[in-house]
Amino acid sequence: VQLQASGGGLVHAGGSLRLSCAASGRILSVHAVGWFRQAPGKERSFVAYASWPGGGTYYSDSVKGRFTIFKDNAKNTVYLHMNSLKPEDTAIYFCAAGTPSSGRIRQEGAYEFWGQGSLVTVSS
Repeated sequence: VQLQASGGGLVHAGGSLRLSCAASGRILSVHAVGWFRQAPGKERSFVAYASWPGGGTYYSDSVKGRFTIFKDNAKNTVYLHMNSLKPEDTAIYFCAAGTPSSGRIRQEGAYEFWGQGSLVTVSS
């Protein structure tokens, strides 16, 4: 199983980006997905979650209202739409898939499959 993240880049504060995470096989149609990020000098942290079979989403407080996670099972791809970006959003973003229990969706250890990461840089 492979997860391939793409779409990162450099953007000015207030701008938007869309990250994509494409999966081999049909992994995303039978697993929940999460986005995590790791800022320079910091530990990896939870960003967003979309449940399986779909419909339920959850966001960290720092991105709620600005980021949207969308899981397209037909395309085996999950997206992270990021609006109103801030310099503090600068990080490497990782997509993950797994079957976390409701109490563990924020924990990276609850996800079995990981993408390689995509760098997002937001300039002030």
